[in-house]
Amino acid sequence: MYDPRSKELDRTVFLLDVVCAVAAFLAAFWGRNLLLPEAGELNIYSHLFLLPLLLTLLIAFLTYFGAYKNPRYTNFLGYAWALFRSMALTIGVLLSLLFFLEIQYISRIVILFFAILAFLALLGVRLAAREYFKKSVSDGSGSLRVLIIGTGDRAREMAGNLRNQAEWGIKIIGHLDPDSTRVGGEIDGAPIIGTVAEISECLKRNVVDEVIIAIPRSLLEDADHIAHACEEEGIKLRFMADIFNVQVARVSLTQIGSTPLLTMEPVAQDEGKLFIKRLFDLVVTLLAMPLVLPLMALVALAVRLDSPGAAIFVQQRVGLRKHLFPMFKFRSMYLDAEERLKEIEHLNEADGPIFKISNDPRITRVGRFIRKTSLDELPQLFNVLRGEMSLVGPRPMSIRDVDLFDRGIQRKRFSVKPGITCLWQISGRSDLTFEQWLALDLEYIENWCFWLDIKILLKTIPAVLFSKGAV
Repeated sequence: MYDPRSKELDRTVFLLDVVCAVAAFLAAFWGRNLLLPEAGELNIYSHLFLLPLLLTLLIAFLTYFGAYKNPRYTNFLGYAWALFRSMALTIGVLLSLLFFLEIQYISRIVILFFAILAFLALLGVRLAAREYFKKSVSDGSGSLRVLIIGTGDRAREMAGNLRNQAEWGIKIIGHLDPDSTRVGGEIDGAPIIGTVAEISECLKRNVVDEVIIAIPRSLLEDADHIAHACEEEGIKLRFMADIFNVQVARVSLTQIGSTPLLTMEPVAQDEGKLFIKRLFDLVVTLLAMPLVLPLMALVALAVRLDSPGAAIFVQQRVGLRKHLFPMFKFRSMYLDAEERLKEIEHLNEADGPIFKISNDPRITRVGRFIRKTSLDELPQLFNVLRGEMSLVGPRPMSIRDVDLFDRGIQRKRFSVKPGITCLWQISGRSDLTFEQWLALDLEYIENWCFWLDIKILLKTIPAVLFSKGAV
């Protein structure tokens, strides 16, 4: 959303939604008393506690189903369908609560009247907003007037992006160029109206909403004069933040004291979504513990009886942002497994930095079974509780394997918290090459969402039960 007027329209529609919902509730209550006097007069104070719940549910569902989309991207039927689903779920949740809590004195007629009146009122708000939007775009009153500093490829790219994404329309009033010989020419239909040195005069002569700096990086020292001119005129200044030729997922600006700090993140991580992911990890893990703990006790006993040594194997693994953490597993190898690795390293059947052989002589009898069934991974639930791992994420790698990485992109997997299962686990596990494993990890990182985690967890169950690709 580039245009500030889109945010203004969103806020206006939201406030009107709240007002209309409250009015619909009061009208529904009044209408019930007026139309059904023989049923007895209802006391409004006994129903008022419903209002905050109704508003919370309704706004949440309206947001989820896209009822606040910009009018440019939807139509009357789109709004009506979003409102219908939102209202149906709101009323459904409310009636379910009343049923399970056995609240009998709430009038279902009031709720039905509210649903009808609120649906019509909210639909009317969106029709009015859509007509206002269409009128503003058609007569140009909502168009943003922009002055672009620069005439090269970056300026052309910015002008094209603005025309494609400006929801309320845009008018590029012109370009400024450091070279005076280019003044008078055109860039994709927009005139070159002056030089960068003449920016103060250009701002005085023209109505400008925003100035965008799109000059080459080598000329960024000229930006100081541009910034001062915009400050004097009280005009918003933006500049293209692609300072380096790298692909970033999110660019943000923070302020440290009086110094603005531009942040470029190769992996976009929404703090709110990460909090939900962490909360989900904790809830699922704690709920699973009563079932898992007895099973873990049996596995630990089997490991101890099968070979000498502790039941739990602790190894330093590389986690989020390459921080080391102790990862817990049930011991599946003999105690001298690490020392014997050099003796059999030439038998490695895996490509890349990882080590795998199908008949590893270091694995115990019980170890072979718990590896095939993934029971050896159960102690990592404690790593999840400690916050070092997630239920879903790229598998944590050993220090040895990470030291053998030969490409920087391989370390991108450390931009997210490691997990017990991921796309690799449900796509063949040890049957995959290291490059395929890495590609799946990067696919997960770039396309992560909460529902992807749910999908992976559900697919992990049959993958583990049928020991697909396990070694």
